[in-house]
Amino acid sequence: MAPGIDMSKWWGKDTAKEARKGTPVVVTMENPQYSLLEIDSPDAAFRTVEKDRGKNAKQFTWVLLLKAHRAVGCVAWLGNLVWALLGAMKNRLILGQGVRMENEKSSKGRLLYRVILAFLVTALAFLGFEVIAHLKGWHYFHNHNLHIPQTTEIQGWLHEVYLAWLEFRAGYIAPPIQALSNFCVALFLIQSADRLILCLGCFWIKYKKIKPEVVGDPFKSDDIENSGSNHPLVLVQMPMCNEREVYEQSISAACQLDWPKDRLLIQVLDDSDDESIQCLIKNEVSKWSQRGVNIIYRHRFVRTGYKAGNLKSAMNCEYIKDYEFVAIFDADFQPNPDFLKLTVPHFKDNPELGLVQARWTFVNKDENLLTRLQNINMCFHFEVEQQVNGVFLDFFGFNGTAGVWRIKTLEDSGGWLERTTVEDMDIAVRAHLKGWKFIFLNDVKVLCELPESYEAYRKQQHRWHSGPMLLFRLCLPAIITSKISFLKKSNLILLFFLLRKLILPFYSFTLFCIILPITMFVPEAELPVWVICYVPVFMSLLNILPAPGSFPFIVPYLLFENTMSVTKFNAMISGLFQLGSSYEWVVTKKSGRSSEPDLLAAAEREKKAMTGHPQLYRGASDSGLSELNKLKEHQEATPKPVEKMNKIYKKELALACLLLTAAARSLLSAQGVHFYFLLFQGITFLLVGLDLIGEQMS
Repeated sequence: MAPGIDMSKWWGKDTAKEARKGTPVVVTMENPQYSLLEIDSPDAAFRTVEKDRGKNAKQFTWVLLLKAHRAVGCVAWLGNLVWALLGAMKNRLILGQGVRMENEKSSKGRLLYRVILAFLVTALAFLGFEVIAHLKGWHYFHNHNLHIPQTTEIQGWLHEVYLAWLEFRAGYIAPPIQALSNFCVALFLIQSADRLILCLGCFWIKYKKIKPEVVGDPFKSDDIENSGSNHPLVLVQMPMCNEREVYEQSISAACQLDWPKDRLLIQVLDDSDDESIQCLIKNEVSKWSQRGVNIIYRHRFVRTGYKAGNLKSAMNCEYIKDYEFVAIFDADFQPNPDFLKLTVPHFKDNPELGLVQARWTFVNKDENLLTRLQNINMCFHFEVEQQVNGVFLDFFGFNGTAGVWRIKTLEDSGGWLERTTVEDMDIAVRAHLKGWKFIFLNDVKVLCELPESYEAYRKQQHRWHSGPMLLFRLCLPAIITSKISFLKKSNLILLFFLLRKLILPFYSFTLFCIILPITMFVPEAELPVWVICYVPVFMSLLNILPAPGSFPFIVPYLLFENTMSVTKFNAMISGLFQLGSSYEWVVTKKSGRSSEPDLLAAAEREKKAMTGHPQLYRGASDSGLSELNKLKEHQEATPKPVEKMNKIYKKELALACLLLTAAARSLLSAQGVHFYFLLFQGITFLLVGLDLIGEQMS
């Protein structure tokens, strides 16, 4: 059909009126919502309606008002946030309400604080000097090719002092700072390359679907009456110390492991010095023992060697000499009933295998911002580091819990040693030097907790970063003289210890917390934007990949990791030079949280256990009467819990002031990316220094 041509626009108004044929049609609807419809001509109803025909000034006004309302809401939110931060600073720094100052025991920690304080005082003095020069129009720092004015151009003695400072700064201060900066950037790139290679290895494992597998049931027996006779003897050890919040759920989970009862022994290794907690744990052990579980309570009166001493003492018991494997669970770990059936079969027909490590999963990962940020690190550690090293190197650091050891491996490696606070890494390194292989099972997960307060997390990280450096000093001669291959020696020394345990906290603290603010006052030494922004953001993206739900927290994660570099650097120095704090062991505070599905599942399993042995449960009540009476006395004598307090962390606050001072200086030289990074990093240090992240500690 040929397209129609509208010729009406060529005619006049009268002609157009005559062109209208027919009479107007009026349609009246019974529904009052549709009252009247008038059609002037047959073509009027079928004309194209323009897209913006229905819009008018009133609608645009409402849209603008809506956008203005959103903008005002954002400004109000930011204002409330700033006001709350200022209020917290007033209450905690000026009034001292509900806070106490950090008690720095280590002399090295006090020295680091004094060094940061000296940098801060110097930066404030330089900032005042630069502001005066800026107001007087001496903008020499804008030009990278420094131009010193002639004698006739000098305007007074202050100008002369400023020019002398510029000349001294460019000739003597900038070169060493630039050299140190280049060195740290090189370390940063090497560590980033290592992280990238690990991620590529993880992608390869996912693509090829590589994972350790067991075909069939290696312990299956044709003898129905003695179906568990082929299962090896397994020892379960549960070291704990003053774990009031979590002992019950962890013991309950261990007692419900699906393994022949006559082939399983559970040792509850209690190092508690609180008698009321001892009574609680004794009563829980007695309850499960009366239900037919082979469980033993063991308490040391002399608590030497911390966890390593506890495990070493338990392994010397005569009644465990016939056991072949030992599974270790810390007090807050709750293994699933099929844990042993998923791990122990890997040892069958694999005599070189010494360790099977399972993955951790966290019941409180969404509790607060601190636990969310920790979850990112832990997911990357297990999904990438442990899995890649296990597949390609047959070696990784034992995580201290949620793993099964071949007891022969422990004996061959020298057993548990009390020389460091990272006994798990110590035994793993010595077993690797003896030629034993490790397997990591990413699909086998054990539920546990993350520290919910910054104080608990800080102490945990101090132990995890000081212990490896002390262990490196002790193990280096043994690594060099061992009979393992040169490649494995290089991996242990260069990657496992130096790059991931020493270089990482060193460059992170030095580059982003010291050198970057200094370069704001010494602009002749520059840090490129890609070092400050692009590479860190890319590496943070790689870290978050194993936990994709954490992508909205990429910026807080990047800033918080730089903030934690202070604690990690201090811990690394303590361990490297064998200072007193490197031997300190502080039990990580637990909250005893459990998810609702886990609580329901645990209650169901316990109900089944009670149904199977009802008469034994009553026996447990009768035999534990004296323990319950003793417990009641202790509960009556137990004082009320102390009020929760926050800490003030001096090093973090001093660094916050240093970074904010450097941010103010960067405004004078119009360095946009540097200013925003220093501003937000300084605010992050301020929040952490005021203990405004995570839960409070009692």
